[in-house]
Amino acid sequence: MTDEPIRVLIVDDHAVIRDGITAMLEPHDDIQVVGEAADGESAVRLAATLRPDVVIMDLRLPGLDGATATARITALEPAPRVLVLTTYDSDADILRATAAGAIGYLLKDTPRRDLLEGIRAAAKGRAVLTPSVATKLVRQQHTPSPEPLSARERQVLALVAGGATNRDIAERLGVAEATVKTYLTRIFTKLDVDDRTAAVTTALARQLIDLSPEAGPGLPGPG
Repeated sequence: MTDEPIRVLIVDDHAVIRDGITAMLEPHDDIQVVGEAADGESAVRLAATLRPDVVIMDLRLPGLDGATATARITALEPAPRVLVLTTYDSDADILRATAAGAIGYLLKDTPRRDLLEGIRAAAKGRAVLTPSVATKLVRQQHTPSPEPLSARERQVLALVAGGATNRDIAERLGVAEATVKTYLTRIFTKLDVDDRTAAVTTALARQLIDLSPEAGPGLPGPG
């Protein structure tokens, strides 16, 4: 590490949050706020131009969400460290953020001292986790592997992710709507989720479906 301050980009759609974090960091000579962004697209653009050491990232953002923005930012060269700071700690949110490359995951009720130390740790490449998040990650690691989705179930889920209704899926696959509902019920059970949005989020985090243009519309991804 050099004596240069840690360059920080703050990403949050609420100005009062950005202002509060900036005010908290300003008195510390080893940390410098170099920019702010209110949405995911701006975050990616500023990360590419400002080259911060650490990006403090909210997850729920207008347009491009925080997890997707994180994936794009961590793909930069050199890659900034992304430290998630959010009010959400669901398993799906944690999985998406960590799968996207976030080095840390803190909640917005984190004490000021812990956030400061989290920024410093992230800049050094050390993982930073709120205790409740760490506990969930450990639990997930020790949970038996879920029953894998079949190729057809992954295809159905990829179509759902693309915005297709049950009727659209039935017509696309040449089956009855009741059959589509059966597929979805099985998918929810296997992924341990309660709705379509959570199913898509969890499947993307686990790389069970691939929505890239190269994969083709509605085609199952690897796994």
